[in-house]
Amino acid sequence: MTQIKSMLMRIYTDEAAMHGDEEAVHVVVGRARQAGLAGATVLRGRLGFASGSAVHRHYSLGIGDNPPMVIELVDREDRLREFVPQLADMHGIGLITLEAVEILFAADHSRKREA
Repeated sequence: MTQIKSMLMRIYTDEAAMHGDEEAVHVVVGRARQAGLAGATVLRGRLGFASGSAVHRHYSLGIGDNPPMVIELVDREDRLREFVPQLADMHGIGLITLEAVEILFAADHSRKREA
C-alpha cells in the first residue's frame, strides 16, 4: 500500500453561484483540470450557511433551491497554493480551506486513457 502525503482544498459556494454564463463549480473544476491538479469532486449539500449570509438549502421539490456546494481538490500543497490566484476573479466563493490528507490508494487512470 502506497502512502502519499497530499493536501485537500475545499472551496465553499452554492449552486446558484455563476461566473458569467457558467456555473461557478464548472468553472473551478475546469480550471483545476487545466492546471493539471490531481483530482476534483463537487459535493452538493442539503443545508448550510456562512456568517452573515442566508441559509442555503435543498428543497425536496427543487422550488427555491440553492443548496450549498463544496468543491474538493486534492494535490500537493504547493500546487494547490499556486492554483488559488486563478480563482481571484470568481464571485460567489465563500471560503477556501486547506488541510493535510494521506492518500492510501490511488487508482491508475492512465491505462484507461490509453485504451
